[in-house]
Amino acid sequence: MARKSAHSSAPRPTTPRPVTPEPSTSEPTTAAAKPSAPSTVPAAGTPNLSAGSSSVDIANAIWSKYLSDTPQRTKLIDVFMVFLVAVGVVQFVYCVLAGNYPFNAFLSGFAATVGQFVLTASLRIQTNPANKNEFSSVSPERAFADFVFGSLILHFFCVNFIN
Repeated sequence: MARKSAHSSAPRPTTPRPVTPEPSTSEPTTAAAKPSAPSTVPAAGTPNLSAGSSSVDIANAIWSKYLSDTPQRTKLIDVFMVFLVAVGVVQFVYCVLAGNYPFNAFLSGFAATVGQFVLTASLRIQTNPANKNEFSSVSPERAFADFVFGSLILHFFCVNFIN
């Protein structure tokens, strides 16, 4: 019975090897044809970015990775968060341009927008499948119930602040 050495049973780290095309029988091969330098092979669907990539290429790569890897529920939450940011910006611009005569109304509306954004960010973090290990005891249904309860309390205080 042959004994295996320790080196043969241990897994070795894999390094990307260059893919060299096999010579076909119809084309003659020459001694000058050398395999090209090894290139990094990107994962399926992601572009190959180098250190000198432009910011547009990087943004496109992030956007395509986001579209391919993010679950639909998380995208819906993200759209709602973008909406809340837009509402906050509109409220602030209106306050700067038109004035803030009922200041408590502006504060209440802006606080409601910021508070709802924070609650939605918490919901996104708790329901994201990538964070399953950190929130193993919180089910998505429980996270949504907490979100609704927090939203009701937030809006109750905001409505009372308007007076």
